[in-house]
Amino acid sequence: MPMTNEERKAALEAIIYAADEPATLEQLAKALGEEKLAVQASLDELVASYATEERGIEIRRVAGGYKLFTKPQQHDVVRRFIKSLRPPLRLSMPALETLAVIAYKQPVTSPEISEIRGVNTSGVISTLLDKHLITTAGRKEVMGRPILYKTSKEFLMRFGLSDLEELPSLKEFEALAREALGSDEGFAPVENGLTDERSIGGAASESEAAGEHKHDSVTEAVAHVEEELAEAEAFREHEALATAEGMPSGELDEDPPRAVTSPKVAAAGE
Repeated sequence: MPMTNEERKAALEAIIYAADEPATLEQLAKALGEEKLAVQASLDELVASYATEERGIEIRRVAGGYKLFTKPQQHDVVRRFIKSLRPPLRLSMPALETLAVIAYKQPVTSPEISEIRGVNTSGVISTLLDKHLITTAGRKEVMGRPILYKTSKEFLMRFGLSDLEELPSLKEFEALAREALGSDEGFAPVENGLTDERSIGGAASESEAAGEHKHDSVTEAVAHVEEELAEAEAFREHEALATAEGMPSGELDEDPPRAVTSPKVAAAGE
């Protein structure tokens, strides 16, 4: 017997709740054994019922499918709840900057991170791995096959995000960092980076601890990352243009110096 509309909505709700990935209309219709038009009509009603103000979650259409999300107006209370379930987490400013680069450029390799930041980041990558904020994502198919890194499920939970599509702009990332990791007092000063990183479960590289980038607040660190990413993107576009014109990459008079050979990126987002 075909399902009633109410039965169909209940079944759709259960499937979307249980699914790890966005459930497509085709998948939902096949699971219910119903016509797509009937499933879509019930799905539209279900989405509308979650859109009312008294509901704290909603069903969104993302990546070609449907998935449950907490509503934006509930994000602050959800973050506070998640934060209360976990012991306080401390990061040095270099670790926060590296985490932001990985969050906004993932998947990314250690050499690519070092090139963007202008310093050796192997120490802080090790710290972030130990804290389960990042994880490996295979190897890049280039010479040497370097390891790729991406943010982990723990990162999403710490920052109160359902998935990476909820990752905000870098300017908003500052507020997320404060909520997830604490105020500026919760961050280790860069000048004491080596000692602090060791004391909280990792060993920062000496180049990071030496303080090529010194920031006194989360605001400065996030602003630094934003400028570093913009600088790296501009350089990449410049390289691509030079190659397209048949000129040797990196040899134009106007080319900025490569970050990997410079002690500091010209100028200063999981």
